Amino acid sequence: MVQETILVVDDEREITDLLEVYLSNDGFRVIKCYNGRAALAAIEQEKEKMDLAILDIMLPDISGFDLCCRIRDRYTYPIIMLTARGEDMDKINGLSLGADDYVTKPFNPLELMARVKAQLRRAKRYSNVHAEEEEKDVLDLGGLVINRATHECTLYGKQIGLTPIEFKILWVLCENRGEVVSSEQLFEQVWQEKYLDCNNTVMVHIRRLREKLGEPARKPKWIKTVWGVGYKVEKG
Repeated sequence: MVQETILVVDDEREITDLLEVYLSNDGFRVIKCYNGRAALAAIEQEKEKMDLAILDIMLPDISGFDLCCRIRDRYTYPIIMLTARGEDMDKINGLSLGADDYVTKPFNPLELMARVKAQLRRAKRYSNVHAEEEEKDVLDLGGLVINRATHECTLYGKQIGLTPIEFKILWVLCENRGEVVSSEQLFEQVWQEKYLDCNNTVMVHIRRLREKLGEPARKPKWIKTVWGVGYKVEKG
C-alpha cells in the first residue's frame, strides 16, 4: 500500500511535531516545515505527489495565504488552513484562495486527523473512477468539457486546474444544467455534511471557480446566480 504524503507547515515546532506523531501513527508520511520558504523548497524537491497540505496562516516569512496561492497555481491536492484568530475573514480568504477546509487554533488533534481523512476520501472519490465508466462521466457543454474519470476540466481546449471541491461543484452544476441548484443542495452533495449557515463557503468556491473560468463578474457565461435561489449552468 502506497503511503500518503502530508505536508505540515507551521512555525510553532510543538504543533508540527505533535501533528507528525499523530499522522505517522495513522500511517501517513509527513514532511514538516517551519516556514513558507522551506515548504516551497520541499514541494519542488519532492518527487512524489503530495496528497494534502496543512498550512498555518501566520508564518514568519511567506504567509499561509501566499503559500496556498502558490500551491494552487500548480497543484490540486487538498489544503487545510490553520488559523489562530478564528476570524470569519481569515476563513473566507483561505477558502477563496483555494483552501478546502480550515481549523482554528487551539484545536483537538483528533478532530484535525478526522478532517485530513475526510479530505483525502473526497479527493479519492473525485479522481478514482473506473475507466469503463469514462464515457458517461464526460460532460461536454460546447467549449467546457469535464471528465469525472480523469478529473480533468478544459475550456475551449485549455486545461483548467481545479481542486477536488471545485471540480465537484462544477460537476454537480453541469450535471443539473438548465436547473437551479441551491446553496444547500450544493453544500450537502459536495461536502456530504448537513447544511447549516454555510452560504459563504459555497459562495467563495463559486467565485474561485468563476475566476478560473475567466468569468466576468457581472455577466458570467457559465455559472449564473439566480438571486435568492442558487446557481445554474445553462443547457447551451
